[in-house]
Amino acid sequence: MLHLVLAAGLAVAANCDLERPSGAAGCTRAAVDALPMNALQAVGTHNSYKLAIAPTEMALIRRVRPKQADGLDYAHPPLTAQLDAGARQLELDVLNDPEGGRYAAPLAMKMANSAPVAPYDLAPLKAPGLKVMHVQDLDYRSSCPTFIGCLNEIRAWSKAHPDHLPILVIMNLKEGGLEGVPGAVSALAFDLKAMDQIDADIRSVFPESALITPDRVQGKAPTLAAGVKAGGWPRLKAARGTVMFAMDESGAKPALYRGARTSLEGRAMFINTDEGPAAGYVTLNEPTELKTRIDAALANGLIVRTRADADTAEARANDRTRQEAAFASGAQYVSTDYMTPDTRFGPYDARLPGGGIARLNPKTGK
Repeated sequence: MLHLVLAAGLAVAANCDLERPSGAAGCTRAAVDALPMNALQAVGTHNSYKLAIAPTEMALIRRVRPKQADGLDYAHPPLTAQLDAGARQLELDVLNDPEGGRYAAPLAMKMANSAPVAPYDLAPLKAPGLKVMHVQDLDYRSSCPTFIGCLNEIRAWSKAHPDHLPILVIMNLKEGGLEGVPGAVSALAFDLKAMDQIDADIRSVFPESALITPDRVQGKAPTLAAGVKAGGWPRLKAARGTVMFAMDESGAKPALYRGARTSLEGRAMFINTDEGPAAGYVTLNEPTELKTRIDAALANGLIVRTRADADTAEARANDRTRQEAAFASGAQYVSTDYMTPDTRFGPYDARLPGGGIARLNPKTGK
């Protein structure tokens, strides 16, 4: 598809900001809008909803789970602020809570007696519906504690900025208990009813015209995989102002969500796979170790998300090796915990090479 754009004399410069083209040669709105959405590369955030753990609770976690404590010691501003700063990929961890209140009495808050010095509104956790947090009982503080609340915040920002490039929202569906934490609540499994509720919540907030869905990309192709390989991703002119959702899971959860469908007919989310008829999106978080798989996924037309950093390790060491590999990989969305530095650790951050919100992808934009 890209060679047709280039043949038409609409080549886009590598340093052009695709969201806000300057109008100069090689960076016109017409040239940019003729690109398919998989020809972009942008920065996003990991666990985008996550607030800082209260100091007394972090001290408790360092006692009971010392090996994990450093990896939990990061936070993000509200989703709106991240989108304002240029994030075009967000990540939500979703927990099933059909009756409400299951996660409304966090163990760490009670054990550390932190509510008076680090208050947190638990009221949203008492209502029925899907919740958003990192780890129930331990790392539960969220800038948008309900899934509907997160969706409404993204939608409000999107409506206020109708020319934004497509936002990818990936979701982990959290299940199970916390090993070694007596008294912790187990996260409910996601049954088919909960899977359907995710789609219902998404469609209650976003009209179809504001969504990039598997059906939209598949078009008239026999499968989603065939559609993306044939160039089914919408051009940026049509993709501006839209949001794409993907389930970042493997195994039983995407199989349950997909059911007996050939691909993902009628579903709101993509699933995480680079194999089979439902392949359209894949998470490949290790840009060096998984370079061959990333190359293959891009060659097949898939949207790929990778990570520039993880578990605060790169920030503490000011090590940019992984992020350099991530940007060079051609993954369309590169996720970070550090759109701005955490001054406790040093100057580490992850920004799009050359600046701007989105650039021509170094692999798929050629």
